[in-house]
Amino acid sequence: MEKTKYIFVTGGVVSSLGKGIIAASLGKLLQARGFRVTIQKLDPYINIDPGTLNPYEHGECYVTVDGQETDLDLGHYERFLGVETHRENNITTGRIYQNVINKERKGDYLGKTVQIIPHITDEIKENIKSFSRKGLDFVITEIGGTVGDIESLPYIESVRQLKWELGKNCLIVHLTYVPYIAAAGELKTKPTQHSVKMLQEQGVQPDILILRTEHPISKELRKKIALFCNVEPQAVMQSIDASTIYRVPLNMQQEKLDEVVLTKMDVDLEKTPRANMEEWAGFVERFENATEEVHIGLVGKYVQLPDAYMSIIESLKHASAFHNRRLDLKLILSDDITPENVGEKLQNLDGVVVAPGFGQRGMEGKFTALEFVRENNIPCLGICMGMQTMSIEFARNVLGYADANSTEIDPGTSHNVVDIMEEQKHILNLGGSMRLGAYTCQLKKGSKVNAIYNKTEISERHRHRYEFNNAYRDEFEAAGMICSGQNDTLNLVEIIELIHHKWYIGVQFHPEYSSTVIHPHPLFVSFVGAAKGL
Repeated sequence: MEKTKYIFVTGGVVSSLGKGIIAASLGKLLQARGFRVTIQKLDPYINIDPGTLNPYEHGECYVTVDGQETDLDLGHYERFLGVETHRENNITTGRIYQNVINKERKGDYLGKTVQIIPHITDEIKENIKSFSRKGLDFVITEIGGTVGDIESLPYIESVRQLKWELGKNCLIVHLTYVPYIAAAGELKTKPTQHSVKMLQEQGVQPDILILRTEHPISKELRKKIALFCNVEPQAVMQSIDASTIYRVPLNMQQEKLDEVVLTKMDVDLEKTPRANMEEWAGFVERFENATEEVHIGLVGKYVQLPDAYMSIIESLKHASAFHNRRLDLKLILSDDITPENVGEKLQNLDGVVVAPGFGQRGMEGKFTALEFVRENNIPCLGICMGMQTMSIEFARNVLGYADANSTEIDPGTSHNVVDIMEEQKHILNLGGSMRLGAYTCQLKKGSKVNAIYNKTEISERHRHRYEFNNAYRDEFEAAGMICSGQNDTLNLVEIIELIHHKWYIGVQFHPEYSSTVIHPHPLFVSFVGAAKGL
């Protein structure tokens, strides 16, 4: 394709309609036709990035390979497309304003009065159009929030300008909600009409309407919406509630979303292969039709909001479907686990995942859970802080260091099993002392992880500040807990595993960020397999 084409996905009526899933589904359908696609998220909040947000505020913080802390929707993009995202795939209002203010301070605007139009909108457009230099066919941009929000006005204005600048190479998809009034037994279109009218008032006419609904929308109702919203009838589509988000691309293919998009953007359908979704459909079939269950417990401090562990949960789903198993996930608040109730809390589980999380709250409950699964030979995967709590529990209950801890939790501990390493302080830029993004890891030959990955060097993503203390390495290994993966450049332990255990592995990195529908992560696949004795 000669020129990059730009598709914008906006939302109306209410939030949480699934703009990210629609954007990812459209991206998957276009990719399945052979096009090169990326997806971008524009977030209207003023934070520079979600890295400092409490997970209860915004769900999981997803980390890209280049170390950018981003919105959880980027996880959906990667899981659907199997293509890595980067810093430019997530832009916030905070970053836009920061860039403009920095330029103003440097004198880049030559003394001009800096305004929303053109300076803020130009910065937004530049961030969107930067993908044109990457040889992509389609850039799909999801605009966060709901049409009518004051925060998203500069983004909608930027879309208005781009529509005029790019013509047929720009298309707007508007996602709305069609509520069902049970007392009247009717679907109501008025909220959608008002949402589109609000978009039109801001100078933007949607090309395609996608209607979120719990009930099928008739052709007559679609024609009515088309008439009132200035949209062609074939461009009014439904996105009905699905049993899984992974069915949505197949549903939207039935609605001919990709065909309508390509036709409206002057792409010759005769010369474009039909989307090949066989492999995807096979996954969905296994996922939906599996009958035998695998019972997994997720121990964490944010389990009241499952979105805080979105990538872990989706990775477990991928691995379960791989084994033709239905995932029965039990979310367990680590704060509530005590030595008295741990047996009850973890009973009948085939495997346990100990989740990441910063800070002291819930730590003792994780130690108790880990002691139980270690002593009862229950498969266990510890991720990031989960790996660190594995090492602290082992030091306390096997090596006999009763006060063993992380200096993040207890700076005065006499057995700092987890700490910031001296060599790390010299190598890493302590202006931002977290290890963020992809780092290589060398695997110990003959180890369990060596067999799981079937290679000796891997690359995985990190988001943490503290590390396993190498001073304890020899003691750990002598007691049966080997350090089976390390970063040779930084001399930092990345993986620990218990030799005399069915499956007990802790990883300092986040494997969940790399699991996709088509390529489930090998660690999760092995963990679920061990949980079911496969």
